[in-house]
Amino acid sequence: MSKDTRQQKIFMMDLWATVPYYTAYLSKALLNKNVRLTVGSISYYLDPTCFSSRGIKLDPGLLNVVGRFQLPRLPRRVLKLLESILNLSALTVRFLVSPPDVIHVQFLPMLTSRLPLDLWFVQLCRRRGSKIVLTVHDLLPHNTGDTHRQTYYDLYQIVDHIICHSDSIKQRLCSEYSIPEEKISVIPHGPFFYDLAPANADQILQSFELDPRKLLVLWQGIISPYKGIDLLLEAWQQVEASVDNACLLIAGTGSTELLEQIRVQIRVLDLKRVTLHLRFISAEELVALYHAADIVVYPYRAITTSGALATGLALGKTIVASNLAVFRELLTDRENALLVEPQNPAELAAALIELSRNKTLRQQLSENVQQMNFGAESWSSIADKTIECYKLLEFVPGHDIKIKSPH
Repeated sequence: MSKDTRQQKIFMMDLWATVPYYTAYLSKALLNKNVRLTVGSISYYLDPTCFSSRGIKLDPGLLNVVGRFQLPRLPRRVLKLLESILNLSALTVRFLVSPPDVIHVQFLPMLTSRLPLDLWFVQLCRRRGSKIVLTVHDLLPHNTGDTHRQTYYDLYQIVDHIICHSDSIKQRLCSEYSIPEEKISVIPHGPFFYDLAPANADQILQSFELDPRKLLVLWQGIISPYKGIDLLLEAWQQVEASVDNACLLIAGTGSTELLEQIRVQIRVLDLKRVTLHLRFISAEELVALYHAADIVVYPYRAITTSGALATGLALGKTIVASNLAVFRELLTDRENALLVEPQNPAELAAALIELSRNKTLRQQLSENVQQMNFGAESWSSIADKTIECYKLLEFVPGHDIKIKSPH
């Protein structure tokens, strides 16, 4: 059988389970298409069944131990590093003998360290004949400015093909990182948790101490400065002054410093109707909260892609979001969302107040989101487009990359 018609061997690489749900949903969709796929990841420590519940068997190389236990942050990271070194060693031996046709990299957690073992592993595999596909979840690490721009510039030159989730990010890859257009495929980000029933929803909502008589505005996710919770709280002061029946729930986890900043800001602003659940939110809890929410809000300062927005779309919610290029590719102001200028608390407050008072508008926006049918069919389409990327690489000759510094 000729090389261009045989079925390729694909290695999906997310060795630290950095983007576990994306890796799991994409891998499941590819396996449903009968792709010869091996998923190189450890278990996700916050949700050990993330992969197994979707019928995915993991093969990180040698060991999958650390992710199965709840450990404090520092020992978990140290043990994960040691486990990763052993796994990379085992994979190196295996792939020296029989390299996969394609290594699809979701994340390189050691990339910006002094010992980027995962990058060296990928480069070795490429010399052995594997084609390297990289999914760009973040153009640069969040909240680091341009500190790692050269490192990521070099990475983008080295790989054989890049997948990003929006045309605006493709344009930036071309203009800021000198990537040829033909080297980039735009494949949308798929939704999470649309396939989970809100089991025990009433019980879950009671545990969050929510008043069912109040209109619920939800912010949910991993807490980070770029996601604009401080802007939301500033806007919420105006909402509380104008609307009597609305409450805000902030659910998610982040660094101890950021969580304390949120608590301090709430005290300083004297906010009365903000509920905090600053911890990991399980998938079951998340689905129950999204179903209960009247409005979900994404007040981001900047974004490359957003799994949280994809979830809001999949669950048919009324959305308020920052007017960012990535969001505009899915959202149209007053059609399926209200878009507000980034870092503008007054405009954000006005949108939340309008939606709080206007049930008809909330229902209209929600219905238009539901008509997008952003669910299982999305991942099937994503898998088809990803497979096309793999097929393209069969006809790309191997070559050495000479890296030139950006302007």
